[in-house]
Amino acid sequence: MIEARELRKTYETVTAVDGVSFSVGTGEIFGLLGPNGAGKSTLIRMMTCLTRPDAGKCRISGRDAVAEAGAIKSLIGIVPQENNLDRELTAWENLFIYGRLHRVANLRSRIDGALDEVDLRDRSGSLVNGLSGGMKRRLIIARALLTDPSILFLDEPSIGLDPQIRRQLWDIVRRAARSGRTVFLTTHYIEEAETLCDRVGILSKGRLIALDTPTALKELVGPYVVDRITDDGRLIQHLVRNRDEAVELARTLENGCTVRRTNLEDVFIKLTGERIE
Repeated sequence: MIEARELRKTYETVTAVDGVSFSVGTGEIFGLLGPNGAGKSTLIRMMTCLTRPDAGKCRISGRDAVAEAGAIKSLIGIVPQENNLDRELTAWENLFIYGRLHRVANLRSRIDGALDEVDLRDRSGSLVNGLSGGMKRRLIIARALLTDPSILFLDEPSIGLDPQIRRQLWDIVRRAARSGRTVFLTTHYIEEAETLCDRVGILSKGRLIALDTPTALKELVGPYVVDRITDDGRLIQHLVRNRDEAVELARTLENGCTVRRTNLEDVFIKLTGERIE
């Protein structure tokens, strides 16, 4: 469904994407995890035909993302980071104008269906200005679903949302995947990647440094971590292979130790020496 081979993009002296290759299968939820500035948005812009790569190839459903951009745009839905809704129009009017621009057949029925998918049918007549942040994000997803895309791209879909609203958004993403769509999302939220994604690619400074299932990635560092806060406020982490060893280590170290399961940020720290922020 998605195939990227040695994609590269440089802006003046900054290499935003540096030889990234991967593939995503039909119906998969694939996550690209990394800190701000890692190259996630640039990569998604190349896959959605908004930015031309300097080198490499990207194919979407067998079509070339440069030579066949027009055909690809009819297959994909895009949820950008920014809120680019018309704030002075209602939710329904935003979808109607978008649908007319994209020549969506049976538009009124499609609008009702898209609003149902994101649980916003009861707010169809509300001005965007009066919607909460979470509702606006859901409306942007409804807009992306309006053309009934086979692939849904979400760039930091839950950025700025509180945890409860974020989980509501995750349910919408899961429903999109269950309906047969392929979902590609970028995020720097560890829990989002672990909870939603069938596979996760970890991006650092424009390079893909790891790619596997969340479980397999966490096996790179072991199942448990002992976190210790030193007297001068530094965080020191000890990777441990089983819980008994972790508990015993926590007992023998100074106060301020906690034992927990590893997460994808621990993988990122081990591979790069940096935190995801």
